[in-house]
Amino acid sequence: MLERIFKRKIYTRMLQWKSESDGQTALLIKGARRIGKSTIAEEFARNEYESYILIDFSIADESVKDLFNQLSDLNFFFLRLQSLFSTSLHKRKSVIIFDEVQLYPPARQAIKHLVKDGRYDYIETGSLLSIKKNVKDILIPSEETRISMFPMDYEEFLWAVGKTPTYELIQYSFQQLKSMGDAVNREMMRDFRLYMLIGGMPQAVNAYLDSNDFSAVDAVKRNILELYIDDFRKIDPTGKASRLFMSIPAELSRNTMRYKVGSVIENATASRLGELLMDMADSMTVNFAYHANDPNVGLALHADYDCFKMFLNDTGLFVTLAFMDRDYTDNDIYRKLLSDKLGTDLGYVYENVIAQMLRSAGNELFYYTFKEQIEKNNGDNNFLTRNYEVDFLLSRKDKICPIEVKSSGYNSHKSLDKFQEKFSSRIKNRYLLYTKDVRKDKDIMCLPVYMAGLL
Repeated sequence: MLERIFKRKIYTRMLQWKSESDGQTALLIKGARRIGKSTIAEEFARNEYESYILIDFSIADESVKDLFNQLSDLNFFFLRLQSLFSTSLHKRKSVIIFDEVQLYPPARQAIKHLVKDGRYDYIETGSLLSIKKNVKDILIPSEETRISMFPMDYEEFLWAVGKTPTYELIQYSFQQLKSMGDAVNREMMRDFRLYMLIGGMPQAVNAYLDSNDFSAVDAVKRNILELYIDDFRKIDPTGKASRLFMSIPAELSRNTMRYKVGSVIENATASRLGELLMDMADSMTVNFAYHANDPNVGLALHADYDCFKMFLNDTGLFVTLAFMDRDYTDNDIYRKLLSDKLGTDLGYVYENVIAQMLRSAGNELFYYTFKEQIEKNNGDNNFLTRNYEVDFLLSRKDKICPIEVKSSGYNSHKSLDKFQEKFSSRIKNRYLLYTKDVRKDKDIMCLPVYMAGLL
């Protein structure tokens, strides 16, 4: 199989770090496993420096690790390092990569002294970096510029499959709020459904380009999911974290207003599992959306961290996890997405992909639920309780933007309307994300789901 190196947006941020830092900080790229951290770090080193050394701590032998116990003489340290890797380093023109640095904490602690020395640049990559057992015995360096990396977003996916002009049209239509026409939108939705099925994990995209075979793509995704589940079992031998992770599709399919921890783990509550849930969030394999009790600017100030929804970091992985116990050919989501017949009963797939796109664009995730009592017509002072949910809330300047997600072209927006009645003075823009073309319904912007990353 041909291993492709895909264009990634994080490369631009890495260039900015190199220029602005000028050796004053190391670059720490954190993110889930298999999203391309090591690949982009090495590609950057190859293109932007005269030479580089990559130390992969998942396979580094003891002779390499032992160097970090001898930092009192940095001249000796660098001479030994160059000898072990048969590579010459050049002052201010070389970079040293610490790959999977969380596996060897002394190397991360050494960053403070290495950066102060100033001879070379340093890039660290790692997963599950803030899990306490990996850092509890070291001094975490302050000399780090930390950036998060996510699976390939939709624009990066289109770059990978050779459809760069498609996203340029999407951006123009969004900026001008200009209809593309039903025929063009249908074509755009076909491309987007492909992204939902394959996802943004580089190995999965590579498998698709190499084989044009969904079963091959699904096999890659299953391997990645097994890695994630194994990681959770390592950090939590009780198995609670892995069960919470594997139950994400089932919990979203219930169409409830929060992830019910007690339905997965008997007698458990979110507050009791708070530390474990924080570790899961730190792993970046999942995206949390927290309930905003008082939806206003500074959403985090009003968040209920015991009331949340949990999504997978990648919707391609989500599609596979939902049917992990069955063969690829039995996967309803594959069949229905390909034939454009994904019903409302599987609408949570769209909710997951919108969460992924908003998070990749740099947004924290929040949502809001509320109730309304409606008097029955029988005159007996009997009331019906109606529940409403705003799927996502974004903070923009001094206002908020509510978002409602539909898995079809149906453009009703009762939750947005009721939210407007309650909080009209707080709202900047209202968005309905659905599967049809761009249009306006009074002040509501109805946008196709593939525009979510532009909000």
